[in-house]
Amino acid sequence: QVQLVESGGGLVQAGGSLRLSCVASESVLEMGWGRQAPGKQRELVATITSDNRAIYQDSVKGRFTISRDSAKITMYLQMNSLKPEDTAAYYCYAQSTRDVSKIYWGQGTQVTVSS
Repeated sequence: QVQLVESGGGLVQAGGSLRLSCVASESVLEMGWGRQAPGKQRELVATITSDNRAIYQDSVKGRFTISRDSAKITMYLQMNSLKPEDTAAYYCYAQSTRDVSKIYWGQGTQVTVSS
C-alpha cells in the first residue's frame, strides 16, 4: 500500500502563494492533487503523468504548477495568485506501480484564502 503525506497548507491572503508537498512511501506512476471545499464534491486540480506531462483544471491554469522529483516520490504544487475560491482541503493521490488500477489518497492539507 502506498502511503502519502501532504504538507504546506495554511492561511494566506488573496493574491498570495503557497507550496504544497506530497511525499510517497515508494516510487509511483501518475500523481496529482484533488481538492474538496465544504459541501462540494472532490475535484481534480492538477495531474503529473508517468511521463511527467502536467495537466491542469481550467480554473488553475496559469496560476498553479505541478512538479515532482526524478525519483517520482515527492510532488509539489506551487500555487500563485490564490483566490478565495481556492479554499479547500487539498489531497494528494498516486497510482501504484504494483497495480495500476489502484489509486491512493493522502489525508489532506487545508488551504484557506482570505479575501
